Amino acid sequence: MADDGAAIDIAQIVAEHHQSVYRYAYWLTGSVPDAEDLTQQVFLVAQQKLAQLRKREAARGWLFAILRNGFLKIRQQHRALSAGSLQLDIESIPEKVPSREEIDRERLEQALAELPAKHRLVVTMFYYEGCSYRQIAERLKLPIGTVMSRLARAKGRLRQNLFQRQSHEDVCQQQSTAK
Repeated sequence: MADDGAAIDIAQIVAEHHQSVYRYAYWLTGSVPDAEDLTQQVFLVAQQKLAQLRKREAARGWLFAILRNGFLKIRQQHRALSAGSLQLDIESIPEKVPSREEIDRERLEQALAELPAKHRLVVTMFYYEGCSYRQIAERLKLPIGTVMSRLARAKGRLRQNLFQRQSHEDVCQQQSTAK
């Protein structure tokens, strides 16, 4: 029951927040089918635990918490890759950093999807939810240094992925104009 005495309607919550929940799920999973499944799971859990929502204004954050917890639960069931399997080439990182206008949204989403789940989660919480390092650490029950480290690594990998694609596209474009 809401504080104002009116019952909170799940259909209205779904209508208002489906798009943002799905978008966040997609950012975390990097896959349309996984994002759809996770979004559906969020609203199923929300329906079952609707009595926990005291204020309708808090619905977005509450749904995001359900989403994050569901995502973490799914990821804990998967085996982690060893650090030795990562292939990082420091020489491929360009010196010039493009401006925001130069980064294609599709490429950014693809680069986000390629991040390991634990890094993608921290990036989306920081940039998409607007959480501070401390808030992320508290919600994920991690030391703040781990959050900072994961975010730094994620940004580095994003930079690398985006710039590798950009330099590959530049080379292809130069070759096609030289012919």
